[in-house]
Amino acid sequence: MQTTTDLKQLVEAVGDAIVASDAGGAIVLWNPAAQRMFGFTESEALGQSLDIIVPQRQQQRHWDGYHQTMATGKTRYGNDVLRVPAVHKDGHTLSIAFTVALLHTPDGKVSAIVAVIRDETRRFAEERNLKKRLTELEIQLAAPVKAP
Repeated sequence: MQTTTDLKQLVEAVGDAIVASDAGGAIVLWNPAAQRMFGFTESEALGQSLDIIVPQRQQQRHWDGYHQTMATGKTRYGNDVLRVPAVHKDGHTLSIAFTVALLHTPDGKVSAIVAVIRDETRRFAEERNLKKRLTELEIQLAAPVKAP
């Protein structure tokens, strides 16, 4: 028995954010998980630049890589998980991890970039606290023991 997958339902049901942007960097797909993660509704996000979620200090680097990918049709990040900061609608910073995929037109040109994104803010903060605690313990162990 063959089943068909309702791709719209799949995109809406997954727990990770799925964001797609066109060749110019305008958002063309924004699933409910993206709304929960970044705070923008679908109607607020669609047609907007990715700058709504890219921190200002990262924007130049982001766009340099984005335009290079669009021009060449290649990305170095096809199988790698990227970890970068992002911005929520209310202005607070998130730590996100994502993978990207390129979508192509029938003639082989890149038509969109899709990112599947997970919010790792909590995990990142826990990891940072554990590293800080480990450093503190290492300093304590390395300190000379004072005689009573």
